[in-house]
Amino acid sequence: MKLSDEMPVDHRLGRVYRFGAGITGLVLLVFGTLGFADQLAFFDTSGEEIAGLSSNGALSTVSVVVGAVLIAGAVVGGNLASTLNVVVGSAFIVSGFVNLALLDKESNILAFRMPNVIFSFIVGLMVLTFGLYGRVSGNLPHDNPYWRARHPEQAAREESLRMALESGRADGVAASAVRPSLPPSGRARPRPKPDPTR
Repeated sequence: MKLSDEMPVDHRLGRVYRFGAGITGLVLLVFGTLGFADQLAFFDTSGEEIAGLSSNGALSTVSVVVGAVLIAGAVVGGNLASTLNVVVGSAFIVSGFVNLALLDKESNILAFRMPNVIFSFIVGLMVLTFGLYGRVSGNLPHDNPYWRARHPEQAAREESLRMALESGRADGVAASAVRPSLPPSGRARPRPKPDPTR
């Protein structure tokens, strides 16, 4: 299933991708900025609590960078925002598993605790869903731009049929405009019979 299919400019799906990237990027940016404000040690594995999550200087830096990238993707929009959501969402899920294995170990350089792991899984699934929305499904509507890009021949046939139907409706309206009017009964008025004495 390709994710590189083009989407028309200003398609309604673009708002979904922008919202997903923008809101997640903003949350990460605020979280990282709060860590910098508290001047956390960079690789302190014990971490300090920020907004209910453990953090250190390294995690704050990663949060700010990823948040800025997501916000930039939300500004650009379109397929870029969608792809960024997919990549970042997948990275969050992988990070959750990796850091779950590193809890209470010296190699836990991002100072993760269980709330961080849970947050990583939840945000990862949410952002991944935003990124894949309307792109990957077995039942996409036929007016979906990704479905049309993946089925160009069938999309062309359906478009031709739609135009033919619309053209037929237009011809029918034009024909009814020139058709002689009928009396209210719906029957045509009988023509007068010729007078045989003339």
